Amino acid sequence: MPEIIFHPDIEYEVKASFHWYQDQAEGLGDDFLTELETAYQTIIELPTTWPKFQKKFRRFLLSKFPYSVIYQFDQKTILVVAVMHNSRKPGYWSERT
Repeated sequence: MPEIIFHPDIEYEVKASFHWYQDQAEGLGDDFLTELETAYQTIIELPTTWPKFQKKFRRFLLSKFPYSVIYQFDQKTILVVAVMHNSRKPGYWSERT
């Protein structure tokens, strides 16, 4: 299985989203993290399944939250470059490689 690596800005993105969801309803932030962890595991198991996105990336859409996991795959490594809200600032992460 490939190794998964995260861009340093992912930590901030995930924490900010978690706190926002927790403020909306107790436990909703935990649900967000659970779905995100499931997404990471699925990407590790089947990294080429999701469609190419902006030439050199792939995009995994979360099912319960309006977010995508944007990543690159090179046979040995998965580099997650963004956990992107689908309606805010598209392409803000495109220089993260």
